[in-house]
Amino acid sequence: MQTETERKFLVKGDFDPGANPGTSIRQAYLCRHPERTVRVRMEGSHGKLTIKGKSDNKGLMRMEWEYYIPAGEAESLLEICEPGRIEKTRYRVGAGDHVFEVDVFHGENHGLVLAEIELRSAGESFARPSWLGKEVTGDPRYYNAMLSQKPYSTWT
Repeated sequence: MQTETERKFLVKGDFDPGANPGTSIRQAYLCRHPERTVRVRMEGSHGKLTIKGKSDNKGLMRMEWEYYIPAGEAESLLEICEPGRIEKTRYRVGAGDHVFEVDVFHGENHGLVLAEIELRSAGESFARPSWLGKEVTGDPRYYNAMLSQKPYSTWT
């Protein structure tokens, strides 16, 4: 079992991806239950299967298991997932001793840009780049599983 601790922020203005060309991501869900999600992802040319448990009360920590699977199997699993897909480009951007994963969403979530940082503990400090906006950790609207059901473009 693995526990992930991460914080999520809106991105304001331009961030600098540096020489990082970004990675194309397509994902969907086999299960989007509040207690657990099972996600299938094509990340570039690699397939992944991820199982996540329920988040804690602050949305900071949850159990997570992630496995690489053959790309052909990931593509087949994407075909049987629940309706709703996520398409985004992920950039890895260094800031101090940490790396932010900045997701630029496409399709029905176009216009949404989020930054996530994984931490060793909930109280760990980190550098805050100027493009880091409002924290949305724990706001379920910004969970990918929720965005696949209620895309950003439908928000009022």
